[in-house]
Amino acid sequence: MYIIAIAWLYVTFLMAATEPSFTAGILTFFFYGLMPCSLLIWILGTSQRKRKNNALREEELLQEKLSQPDRGDTQPD
Repeated sequence: MYIIAIAWLYVTFLMAATEPSFTAGILTFFFYGLMPCSLLIWILGTSQRKRKNNALREEELLQEKLSQPDRGDTQPD
């Protein structure tokens, strides 16, 4: 996925370099390359971020469960 994003940014950089003015080049690169590419990467990475957060949450719960001392829930005879 990242190779496509890098290639797209390269193409838009070359397009921006051919613009007649510096300002037009910056705006072309920003609005035609950088913003759409970053939005696409953010949207496509949502499921990966959710999986990572869930795994961290589960690990924290497991560590919390392991660190709690035995409460002595058994009743003496």
